Amino acid sequence: MVKKNYNLLVGVMALVAIVLIISIVGYLVSRPKPIVIQGEAEATEYRISGKVAGRVEAFYGAEGSFVHRGDTLVLIDSPEIRSKIAEAQAAKAAAVAQRNKAFNGARSEQITAAYELWQKAVAGEDVMRKSFERMKRLHEQKVVSDQQYDEVEAQYKAAVATTAAAKSQYDMAVNGASREDKDAAVALVERANAAVELLNTYQDEIRLTSPSDGVIVDIYPKVGELVGQGSPIMTIQDLSDMWFTFNIREDRLRGMQSGDKLTLTIPALNNREVSATVYYLAARASYATWKATREIGEFDTRTFEVRARPDQPVEGLRPGMSAIMNVLE
Repeated sequence: MVKKNYNLLVGVMALVAIVLIISIVGYLVSRPKPIVIQGEAEATEYRISGKVAGRVEAFYGAEGSFVHRGDTLVLIDSPEIRSKIAEAQAAKAAAVAQRNKAFNGARSEQITAAYELWQKAVAGEDVMRKSFERMKRLHEQKVVSDQQYDEVEAQYKAAVATTAAAKSQYDMAVNGASREDKDAAVALVERANAAVELLNTYQDEIRLTSPSDGVIVDIYPKVGELVGQGSPIMTIQDLSDMWFTFNIREDRLRGMQSGDKLTLTIPALNNREVSATVYYLAARASYATWKATREIGEFDTRTFEVRARPDQPVEGLRPGMSAIMNVLE
């Protein structure tokens, strides 16, 4: 009897062990498997380019160098800008001289000469007036012919006109230019000033500075090479503004939305875990759509770009490093 009970107990225990093992194996087989989604770190990049064309004269930094905002990075040699600035400054000087002449009036020598011409014309008019008066009396007495009278009258009128013209020239020399001429001279100076200021802004563009703190990651031309207007010369990465980017199939999003917290692993930093917050989620273009291979039971799925920003700065994190996110299947 004791032996039968022992065998029964052993059988029950074996059955329980088998059931337990089967249950554990079934759980391990049927439990959701984590899906590994790989993304990468990215950072804000600035392309350094200039408004003027020229040759690269010097670089003040090498690839991998850390720079601060406002640091001079590139010096461009532009002879065309220098010549245009010199031309604009010469035009400005001429406009200023024209304005001064319009406001200051004629020189004293010119005023004196105009006065002497006027007095000469007055004297000539006086002589012709006396001649005309004598000729008029003689004509009334029928002593001279009508032709002689008409000739003297014409000469007298010409002398009067000459005196008036000389008086106008003298008044113009004394009073200076007209209001319209002065306004035109002022406008020329303002136009010249604007041209000089515009070219001075281009002069400032021969020294290219950094728009932010960051690291120089790429330099495209060599010293002495010609660069065009707007051509990129170097790239700077701002390591203080970094984020992680993932491309996730929509059936694996599991209701993810902006503001969700993610726990990420960075293999390059000894599998350091990093907490990040989702701030951007949008569908990618149609080329990233997963097409169904069967007509029944499957459907096309879109790919979404998800961006998450680290909650705290991650020391040693660099753009391009992988970030691993685990989600349940």
